[in-house]
Amino acid sequence: MKLAKLGDGPEIFHTIQGEGVSAGSPAVFVRTSRCNLHCVWCDTDYTWNFTATPWPHQKNHKHDKNQVTVEATPAEIAKLVAAYSCPRVVLTGGEPLLQQPELLETIRLIRKTLPDCLFVFEVETNGTIIPDPDFNSAIDQFNVSPKLANSGVPENQRLNPAALTHFAASPNAWFKFVVASPNDLEEIQTILKTHHLPASRTLLMPEGRTNADLNRNAPWLADCCRDLGLRFCDRLHIRLWGDKRGV
Repeated sequence: MKLAKLGDGPEIFHTIQGEGVSAGSPAVFVRTSRCNLHCVWCDTDYTWNFTATPWPHQKNHKHDKNQVTVEATPAEIAKLVAAYSCPRVVLTGGEPLLQQPELLETIRLIRKTLPDCLFVFEVETNGTIIPDPDFNSAIDQFNVSPKLANSGVPENQRLNPAALTHFAASPNAWFKFVVASPNDLEEIQTILKTHHLPASRTLLMPEGRTNADLNRNAPWLADCCRDLGLRFCDRLHIRLWGDKRGV
C-alpha cells in the first residue's frame, strides 16, 4: 500500500483529531498517498503534487515521488497502529478510498491484534468515490469533504452525484466544507439542496494553514453557521501546532 512518508517510515502518528465532529478525540492517523483531486490549497499536496505533474498549487513546489512515498503492507501498518493502543483510527490522505482492499485488510488485522479494544475507524474522503460494501461496513464514520470552486478543480471532477447520494443516505457520514470566502456560501447551499445533504450533519470550516488565517476567517464563518443552522468546525491542530506534519 502507498503511504505518505514521514522521516524514515510511513506517516502514522498518535495525536488528537483536529477537524470534524470528533475534533479533540485522541486518534492514530494513517496517511495514504495519492489523490484523484488536486486542490490548489491542499495542505497534504505531497501525496499527489509530484515532479512533472501539471497541477498548480499555492506553494508552487513539486515533490519527488520517491522521497515522499513509502510502501507498507497491511500487516506492517496494523502493527504500527496497534502499538498505540488507541481506539480511534483515522484513515486519511490523499484519498484513502483509492486503496480500499488494502485498508480493509489493515482494519481486520488491527481488530485481530487487539480484540478487546473497541476501535472506531474514521475515513476522511473527498466524496467522489462510493465505498465498496465490505469497506463501507467496516467504517464507523465517514468525514466527507466535497470540494468547492475555490479548490481549482473542475466541477465534473470534484462532485460525483452518485457518491454524494450514497453518503447522504448513510447515518455514519458527516459533511465538511472548506470555506475560503463568503462567496463560497451560496455554492455550499446549492450543493446541500441539489444533493439532499443533511444540514444536521454539515460542518463549515475556515480555510487556513496559520492561526492568522483562521483568526481572519473563523468569526464571520461562525456567524454564518449560526444563521444557516449549520455546525462550525475549527482546525484545532493548526491552533495547537501550526502547519506541521506528524502531530
